[in-house]
Amino acid sequence: MRRLLVLTALAGLVVGACSGSTATTAPATAAASAAPASAATSAAPASAATSAAPALSGTVRVLIHQNPPLVDFMTAFNKTFEANHPGVTVDMSVVAANDLQTTMQTRLTANDVDVFVSTLTGLSNPVEPYMKGIDPPGWQSLISAGLLMDLTNEPFVKNYNATAVQQSGTFDGKVYAIDMGRVGYSGLYYNKDLFTKNNVKVPTTWSELVTACQTFKAANIPCMTAGGKDGWPIFVGAYGLVGAAYPDQAALVQGLWTGSIKYTDPNMVALLNKYLIYERDMMEPGASGLAGDAAPGRFASGAVAMEAGGTWYAPAIASANPSFQWGYIPFPGSDNAADNTYLFGKYDMAFSIAANTPNKDAAVAYLSDLSATETYSKFVAAVGLFPTQDGVPFTSPISADLTPMLANFKIGQEQYWTAPKGAGPNANPFEVNMFKPFGTFTDATAAAQAAQSDLDSGLSALK
Repeated sequence: MRRLLVLTALAGLVVGACSGSTATTAPATAAASAAPASAATSAAPASAATSAAPALSGTVRVLIHQNPPLVDFMTAFNKTFEANHPGVTVDMSVVAANDLQTTMQTRLTANDVDVFVSTLTGLSNPVEPYMKGIDPPGWQSLISAGLLMDLTNEPFVKNYNATAVQQSGTFDGKVYAIDMGRVGYSGLYYNKDLFTKNNVKVPTTWSELVTACQTFKAANIPCMTAGGKDGWPIFVGAYGLVGAAYPDQAALVQGLWTGSIKYTDPNMVALLNKYLIYERDMMEPGASGLAGDAAPGRFASGAVAMEAGGTWYAPAIASANPSFQWGYIPFPGSDNAADNTYLFGKYDMAFSIAANTPNKDAAVAYLSDLSATETYSKFVAAVGLFPTQDGVPFTSPISADLTPMLANFKIGQEQYWTAPKGAGPNANPFEVNMFKPFGTFTDATAAAQAAQSDLDSGLSALK
């Protein structure tokens, strides 16, 4: 039986190509990780096995997305690869994340790319049996068209955790992508000094979080910040809310499709009311005008108590203020502390090889060298991902806080969700900022009714 497990997400970019190992970059977007470019050190030297490999020649055409730490690391890695394989030239192009899918499909069809970031979310959002009338995701169409190389028997695949390979890069029993890491996005960064000075307990429940925000606001200290100008950082930062209420995210998606779960259910209305409180009362007023990549600096300034956001912001916070005392906790969305121990996230940054590459040996060597443990260790440190290779250290500034949370890592709902065709914009309210000042709603019941109506408009067309 066809089985696919998935996990990952985020994006934004600009096309740029150049010869040799130089990359033309575009301004960072919402998809770019916030790790500082300085973290991207030179790639590791090739292993003895690599240097003993047969001589290679030709050009390896590489396509990646705009992400400053990634671009810096890959530029350094390309120089190392060319030095270790003197007959090979690397031609790397960098595009905005939002353009990655279209550019990749165009270049694959033209047989104009060899190694590329095939998806920013792993092989996610598969068409499940209960979903009707849904187009397959782009990665599935590429596989069906025979455009992605089967990597199953390539030795470097064994460098990665078998479960991660199965969950994020395997379809119909074959490996088509190698996900380079994972990220989490259901947490809160908190200012240790402000918590101590104001005698505020680090919250482990929703009620404690509400009380903490009320205490800070009474002291004229903004409770939370996030990049509201970009939109997505607000709802991504609050992922612990839906995760605490529905820890089985795949079952939540299935329930909404089949009608066993409705947005108008009392527990769902209560959940949306928490989103209302979060957006209306917890976020500082200026968050609506703050860009996503500016939020880490705002938090690191020490002026705000918390920042809701993903684990990829940690290097930027550390770089912005090295003396700043801060930590990372799960977003407490429930009044039962045990419901708030999960870290929701996704697999991130999958590399694939074109099935029709004219330079297969060099393309395979490229991904093999990148997967060598010494090089890979530096890659995840530079880009800020949780490793998908066993035994590779996790070097984030918040590694001490995150390591215990990784035992409770779960894939986020948006990695399973696909809206029915014809559904309205609020059919997935967990990816929409519905409430003022970021949206238009001021009442959770009205928002729930709108969400269900938008979902029903798609589901009813299937009957």
